[in-house]
Amino acid sequence: MTVQNLDDLVRWFETLTPRSAQEVPRYYCADAYFKDPFNELRGAEGVQRVFVHMFEQVNEPKFCVTGRWQSEDGAMLLWDFTFRMKRGAGALQTVRGATHLRFAADGRVNWHRDYWDAAEELYEKLPLLGALMRLLKRMARG
Repeated sequence: MTVQNLDDLVRWFETLTPRSAQEVPRYYCADAYFKDPFNELRGAEGVQRVFVHMFEQVNEPKFCVTGRWQSEDGAMLLWDFTFRMKRGAGALQTVRGATHLRFAADGRVNWHRDYWDAAEELYEKLPLLGALMRLLKRMARG
């Protein structure tokens, strides 16, 4: 994948909407592998469902790529993902993570792996579960 194509992919991630999520086949191979803390699947249709589901679960989801490294057949992206919970106060939340991408010969993503700490970045921010997670963390420290 060329830098120009990676720029296009990053721009797509950063401007993702429910409508543009329908463009997954433009960026992902039909049999692309995808894994994050909640999903492990194969296929562009599954990747599309993950992105569409994100808009159903949270308000104002947005990725901001803060760093990237590229090799001949892959890339690493660092990102901040901001959103508001559908329930509760609706305060802006931020999850920080990284994505490892591998590209097929045609430049589309054939392997996508997200790395982020679901416990620290998400569960601790939920009202009841967050209190329990923080308590367990304090207990583990001794």
